[in-house]
Amino acid sequence: MLYVVIFFLFLAIVLYFLLGGADFGAGIIELFTSEDNKSRTRHTSYQAIGPVWEANHMWLIIAVVIMFVGFPVIYSDMCTYLHIPLLIMLLGITARGTAFAFRNYDAIKGKKTQSFYNRIFVYSSFITPLFLGIIAGSAISRQIDLNATDFLSAYIYGWFNLFSISVGLFTVALSGYLAAIYLIGEADNDKDVLRFIRKAKLMNILAVIFGGFVFITAGIEKVRLAYFIFGNPISLIAVITASISLLILWVMIYKGKRKIIRVFAAYQVTMILLAVGYMHFPYFIMTKNGQNLSLLTLHAPVKTIDALGWGLFIGSFIILPSLFYLYYSFQKKDEIV
Repeated sequence: MLYVVIFFLFLAIVLYFLLGGADFGAGIIELFTSEDNKSRTRHTSYQAIGPVWEANHMWLIIAVVIMFVGFPVIYSDMCTYLHIPLLIMLLGITARGTAFAFRNYDAIKGKKTQSFYNRIFVYSSFITPLFLGIIAGSAISRQIDLNATDFLSAYIYGWFNLFSISVGLFTVALSGYLAAIYLIGEADNDKDVLRFIRKAKLMNILAVIFGGFVFITAGIEKVRLAYFIFGNPISLIAVITASISLLILWVMIYKGKRKIIRVFAAYQVTMILLAVGYMHFPYFIMTKNGQNLSLLTLHAPVKTIDALGWGLFIGSFIILPSLFYLYYSFQKKDEIV
């Protein structure tokens, strides 16, 4: 049952990145849109994420609950040594959600208040995935020092380093890329389609640049990233198939296949997460002093894991069909309108 819990943990992380990450990406796309086109971008983004943006954060909640209940030691250490980036990320999620709600449902839509909400929305949409990536990078950077005796070593250097920041920037680019690809399928005129294709190209290029920066900083800070990814067959296959699907995606775009490209984009990001996750499994956090935190040893008692596993397994038969129906319903609603 332990492996069932671990499976749902990684499933929640992947789905949060694919769905929640694309939501953040909508704000990133808006941030890099000219003033003349911002209103069109907002309209298309709202049509795409408006009905389901709250549901996407369900996966983050599930991941947190799994960590809190199933792996309390790892959860405690993570919240202790990474509490600063975690707090900033959560503040970003809160600010972004609040701004999104007020700018669309505020009873008084004045120019100044709308401008204020728009700024909060786009900047928090950038900050949140940045720190989400920083946290992810910190977990594998081997910079977290469990034996630290001063504030900087314990709470700053573990995440404020070149490698973690580069992973954060890479995460921002991937979020923008996902959003642009999704929005291509939501655009209702050819002009917007071409505009989102240009945004997808930009974010694709930035993802490649920041991805290269991740490997450079990994070499500088002696994170054996290249060895782990290219040194084992599973991660290598994941990277190769992700690269091939990227080529297929752009062929599909130029053929006008606007819906299927979402599948390829989601597949690419999933393979990237698989490559990184597989190479470090079962370690969830790799520390500076070698006391790596393993999901296979630092878990809750067996009875707790069994109850959590059954709860997740049974709950998935309720949550997954309901979520699918939610997306399906709003897609059909748009077609009817």
